Amino acid sequence: MIKVSPSILSADFANLEQDLTAVIKAGSDFLHIDVMDGHYVPNLTFGNPIIERINTISTIPLDVHLMVTNPSDYYKFLANLRVAMISFHPATVHHLHREIYKIKELGIKAGVALNPGDSLTMIEEVLEDVDFVLIMSVNPGYGGQSFIEGTYQKIARLDQLREERKLSFKIEVDGGVNGKNAPKLIQAGVNIFVAGSYIFKADDYASAINSLK
Repeated sequence: MIKVSPSILSADFANLEQDLTAVIKAGSDFLHIDVMDGHYVPNLTFGNPIIERINTISTIPLDVHLMVTNPSDYYKFLANLRVAMISFHPATVHHLHREIYKIKELGIKAGVALNPGDSLTMIEEVLEDVDFVLIMSVNPGYGGQSFIEGTYQKIARLDQLREERKLSFKIEVDGGVNGKNAPKLIQAGVNIFVAGSYIFKADDYASAINSLK
């Protein structure tokens, strides 16, 4: 079953509680929170107080993507909020396997995130250990970017590795996702859609979410 995780980076920050409540009622499975530090990516987003507030509003699990140079500094804080999923980028840690298990030991699903220019070879040795892989279909840092077409082939190769090794990790995709490319992404092997502009700029959140499912 396809899951949808709206990216709150595209929400109206002046009316955040209203937007989040509406998108939850519309049938979202998760809320996707992009944490950016202005170093690993050229943008700043949410600090801990904002994430805490989002957690008090949300009635569905939080899906946190750490686009930061020091991901391990966030794990215990996020565990105290009982977030469901944390993903980080392999280039930001020294010991990939160890980092995955730091997250899993806190009772949180652990994922690794790959940028469009990152090869699957960066994570092949830990596919048995992760709960999900987040494939970025745009370069990280900003919402509203166009989908990179080579993502289909990358996801299909990852899905093939999953099948060959008889593994159960989920494939999540983030960036430029919409109702037109969703069918092809599902065919390639995607299980979870992260969508920002497509949902939050829609006249009807429920229709946008259902079109992805």
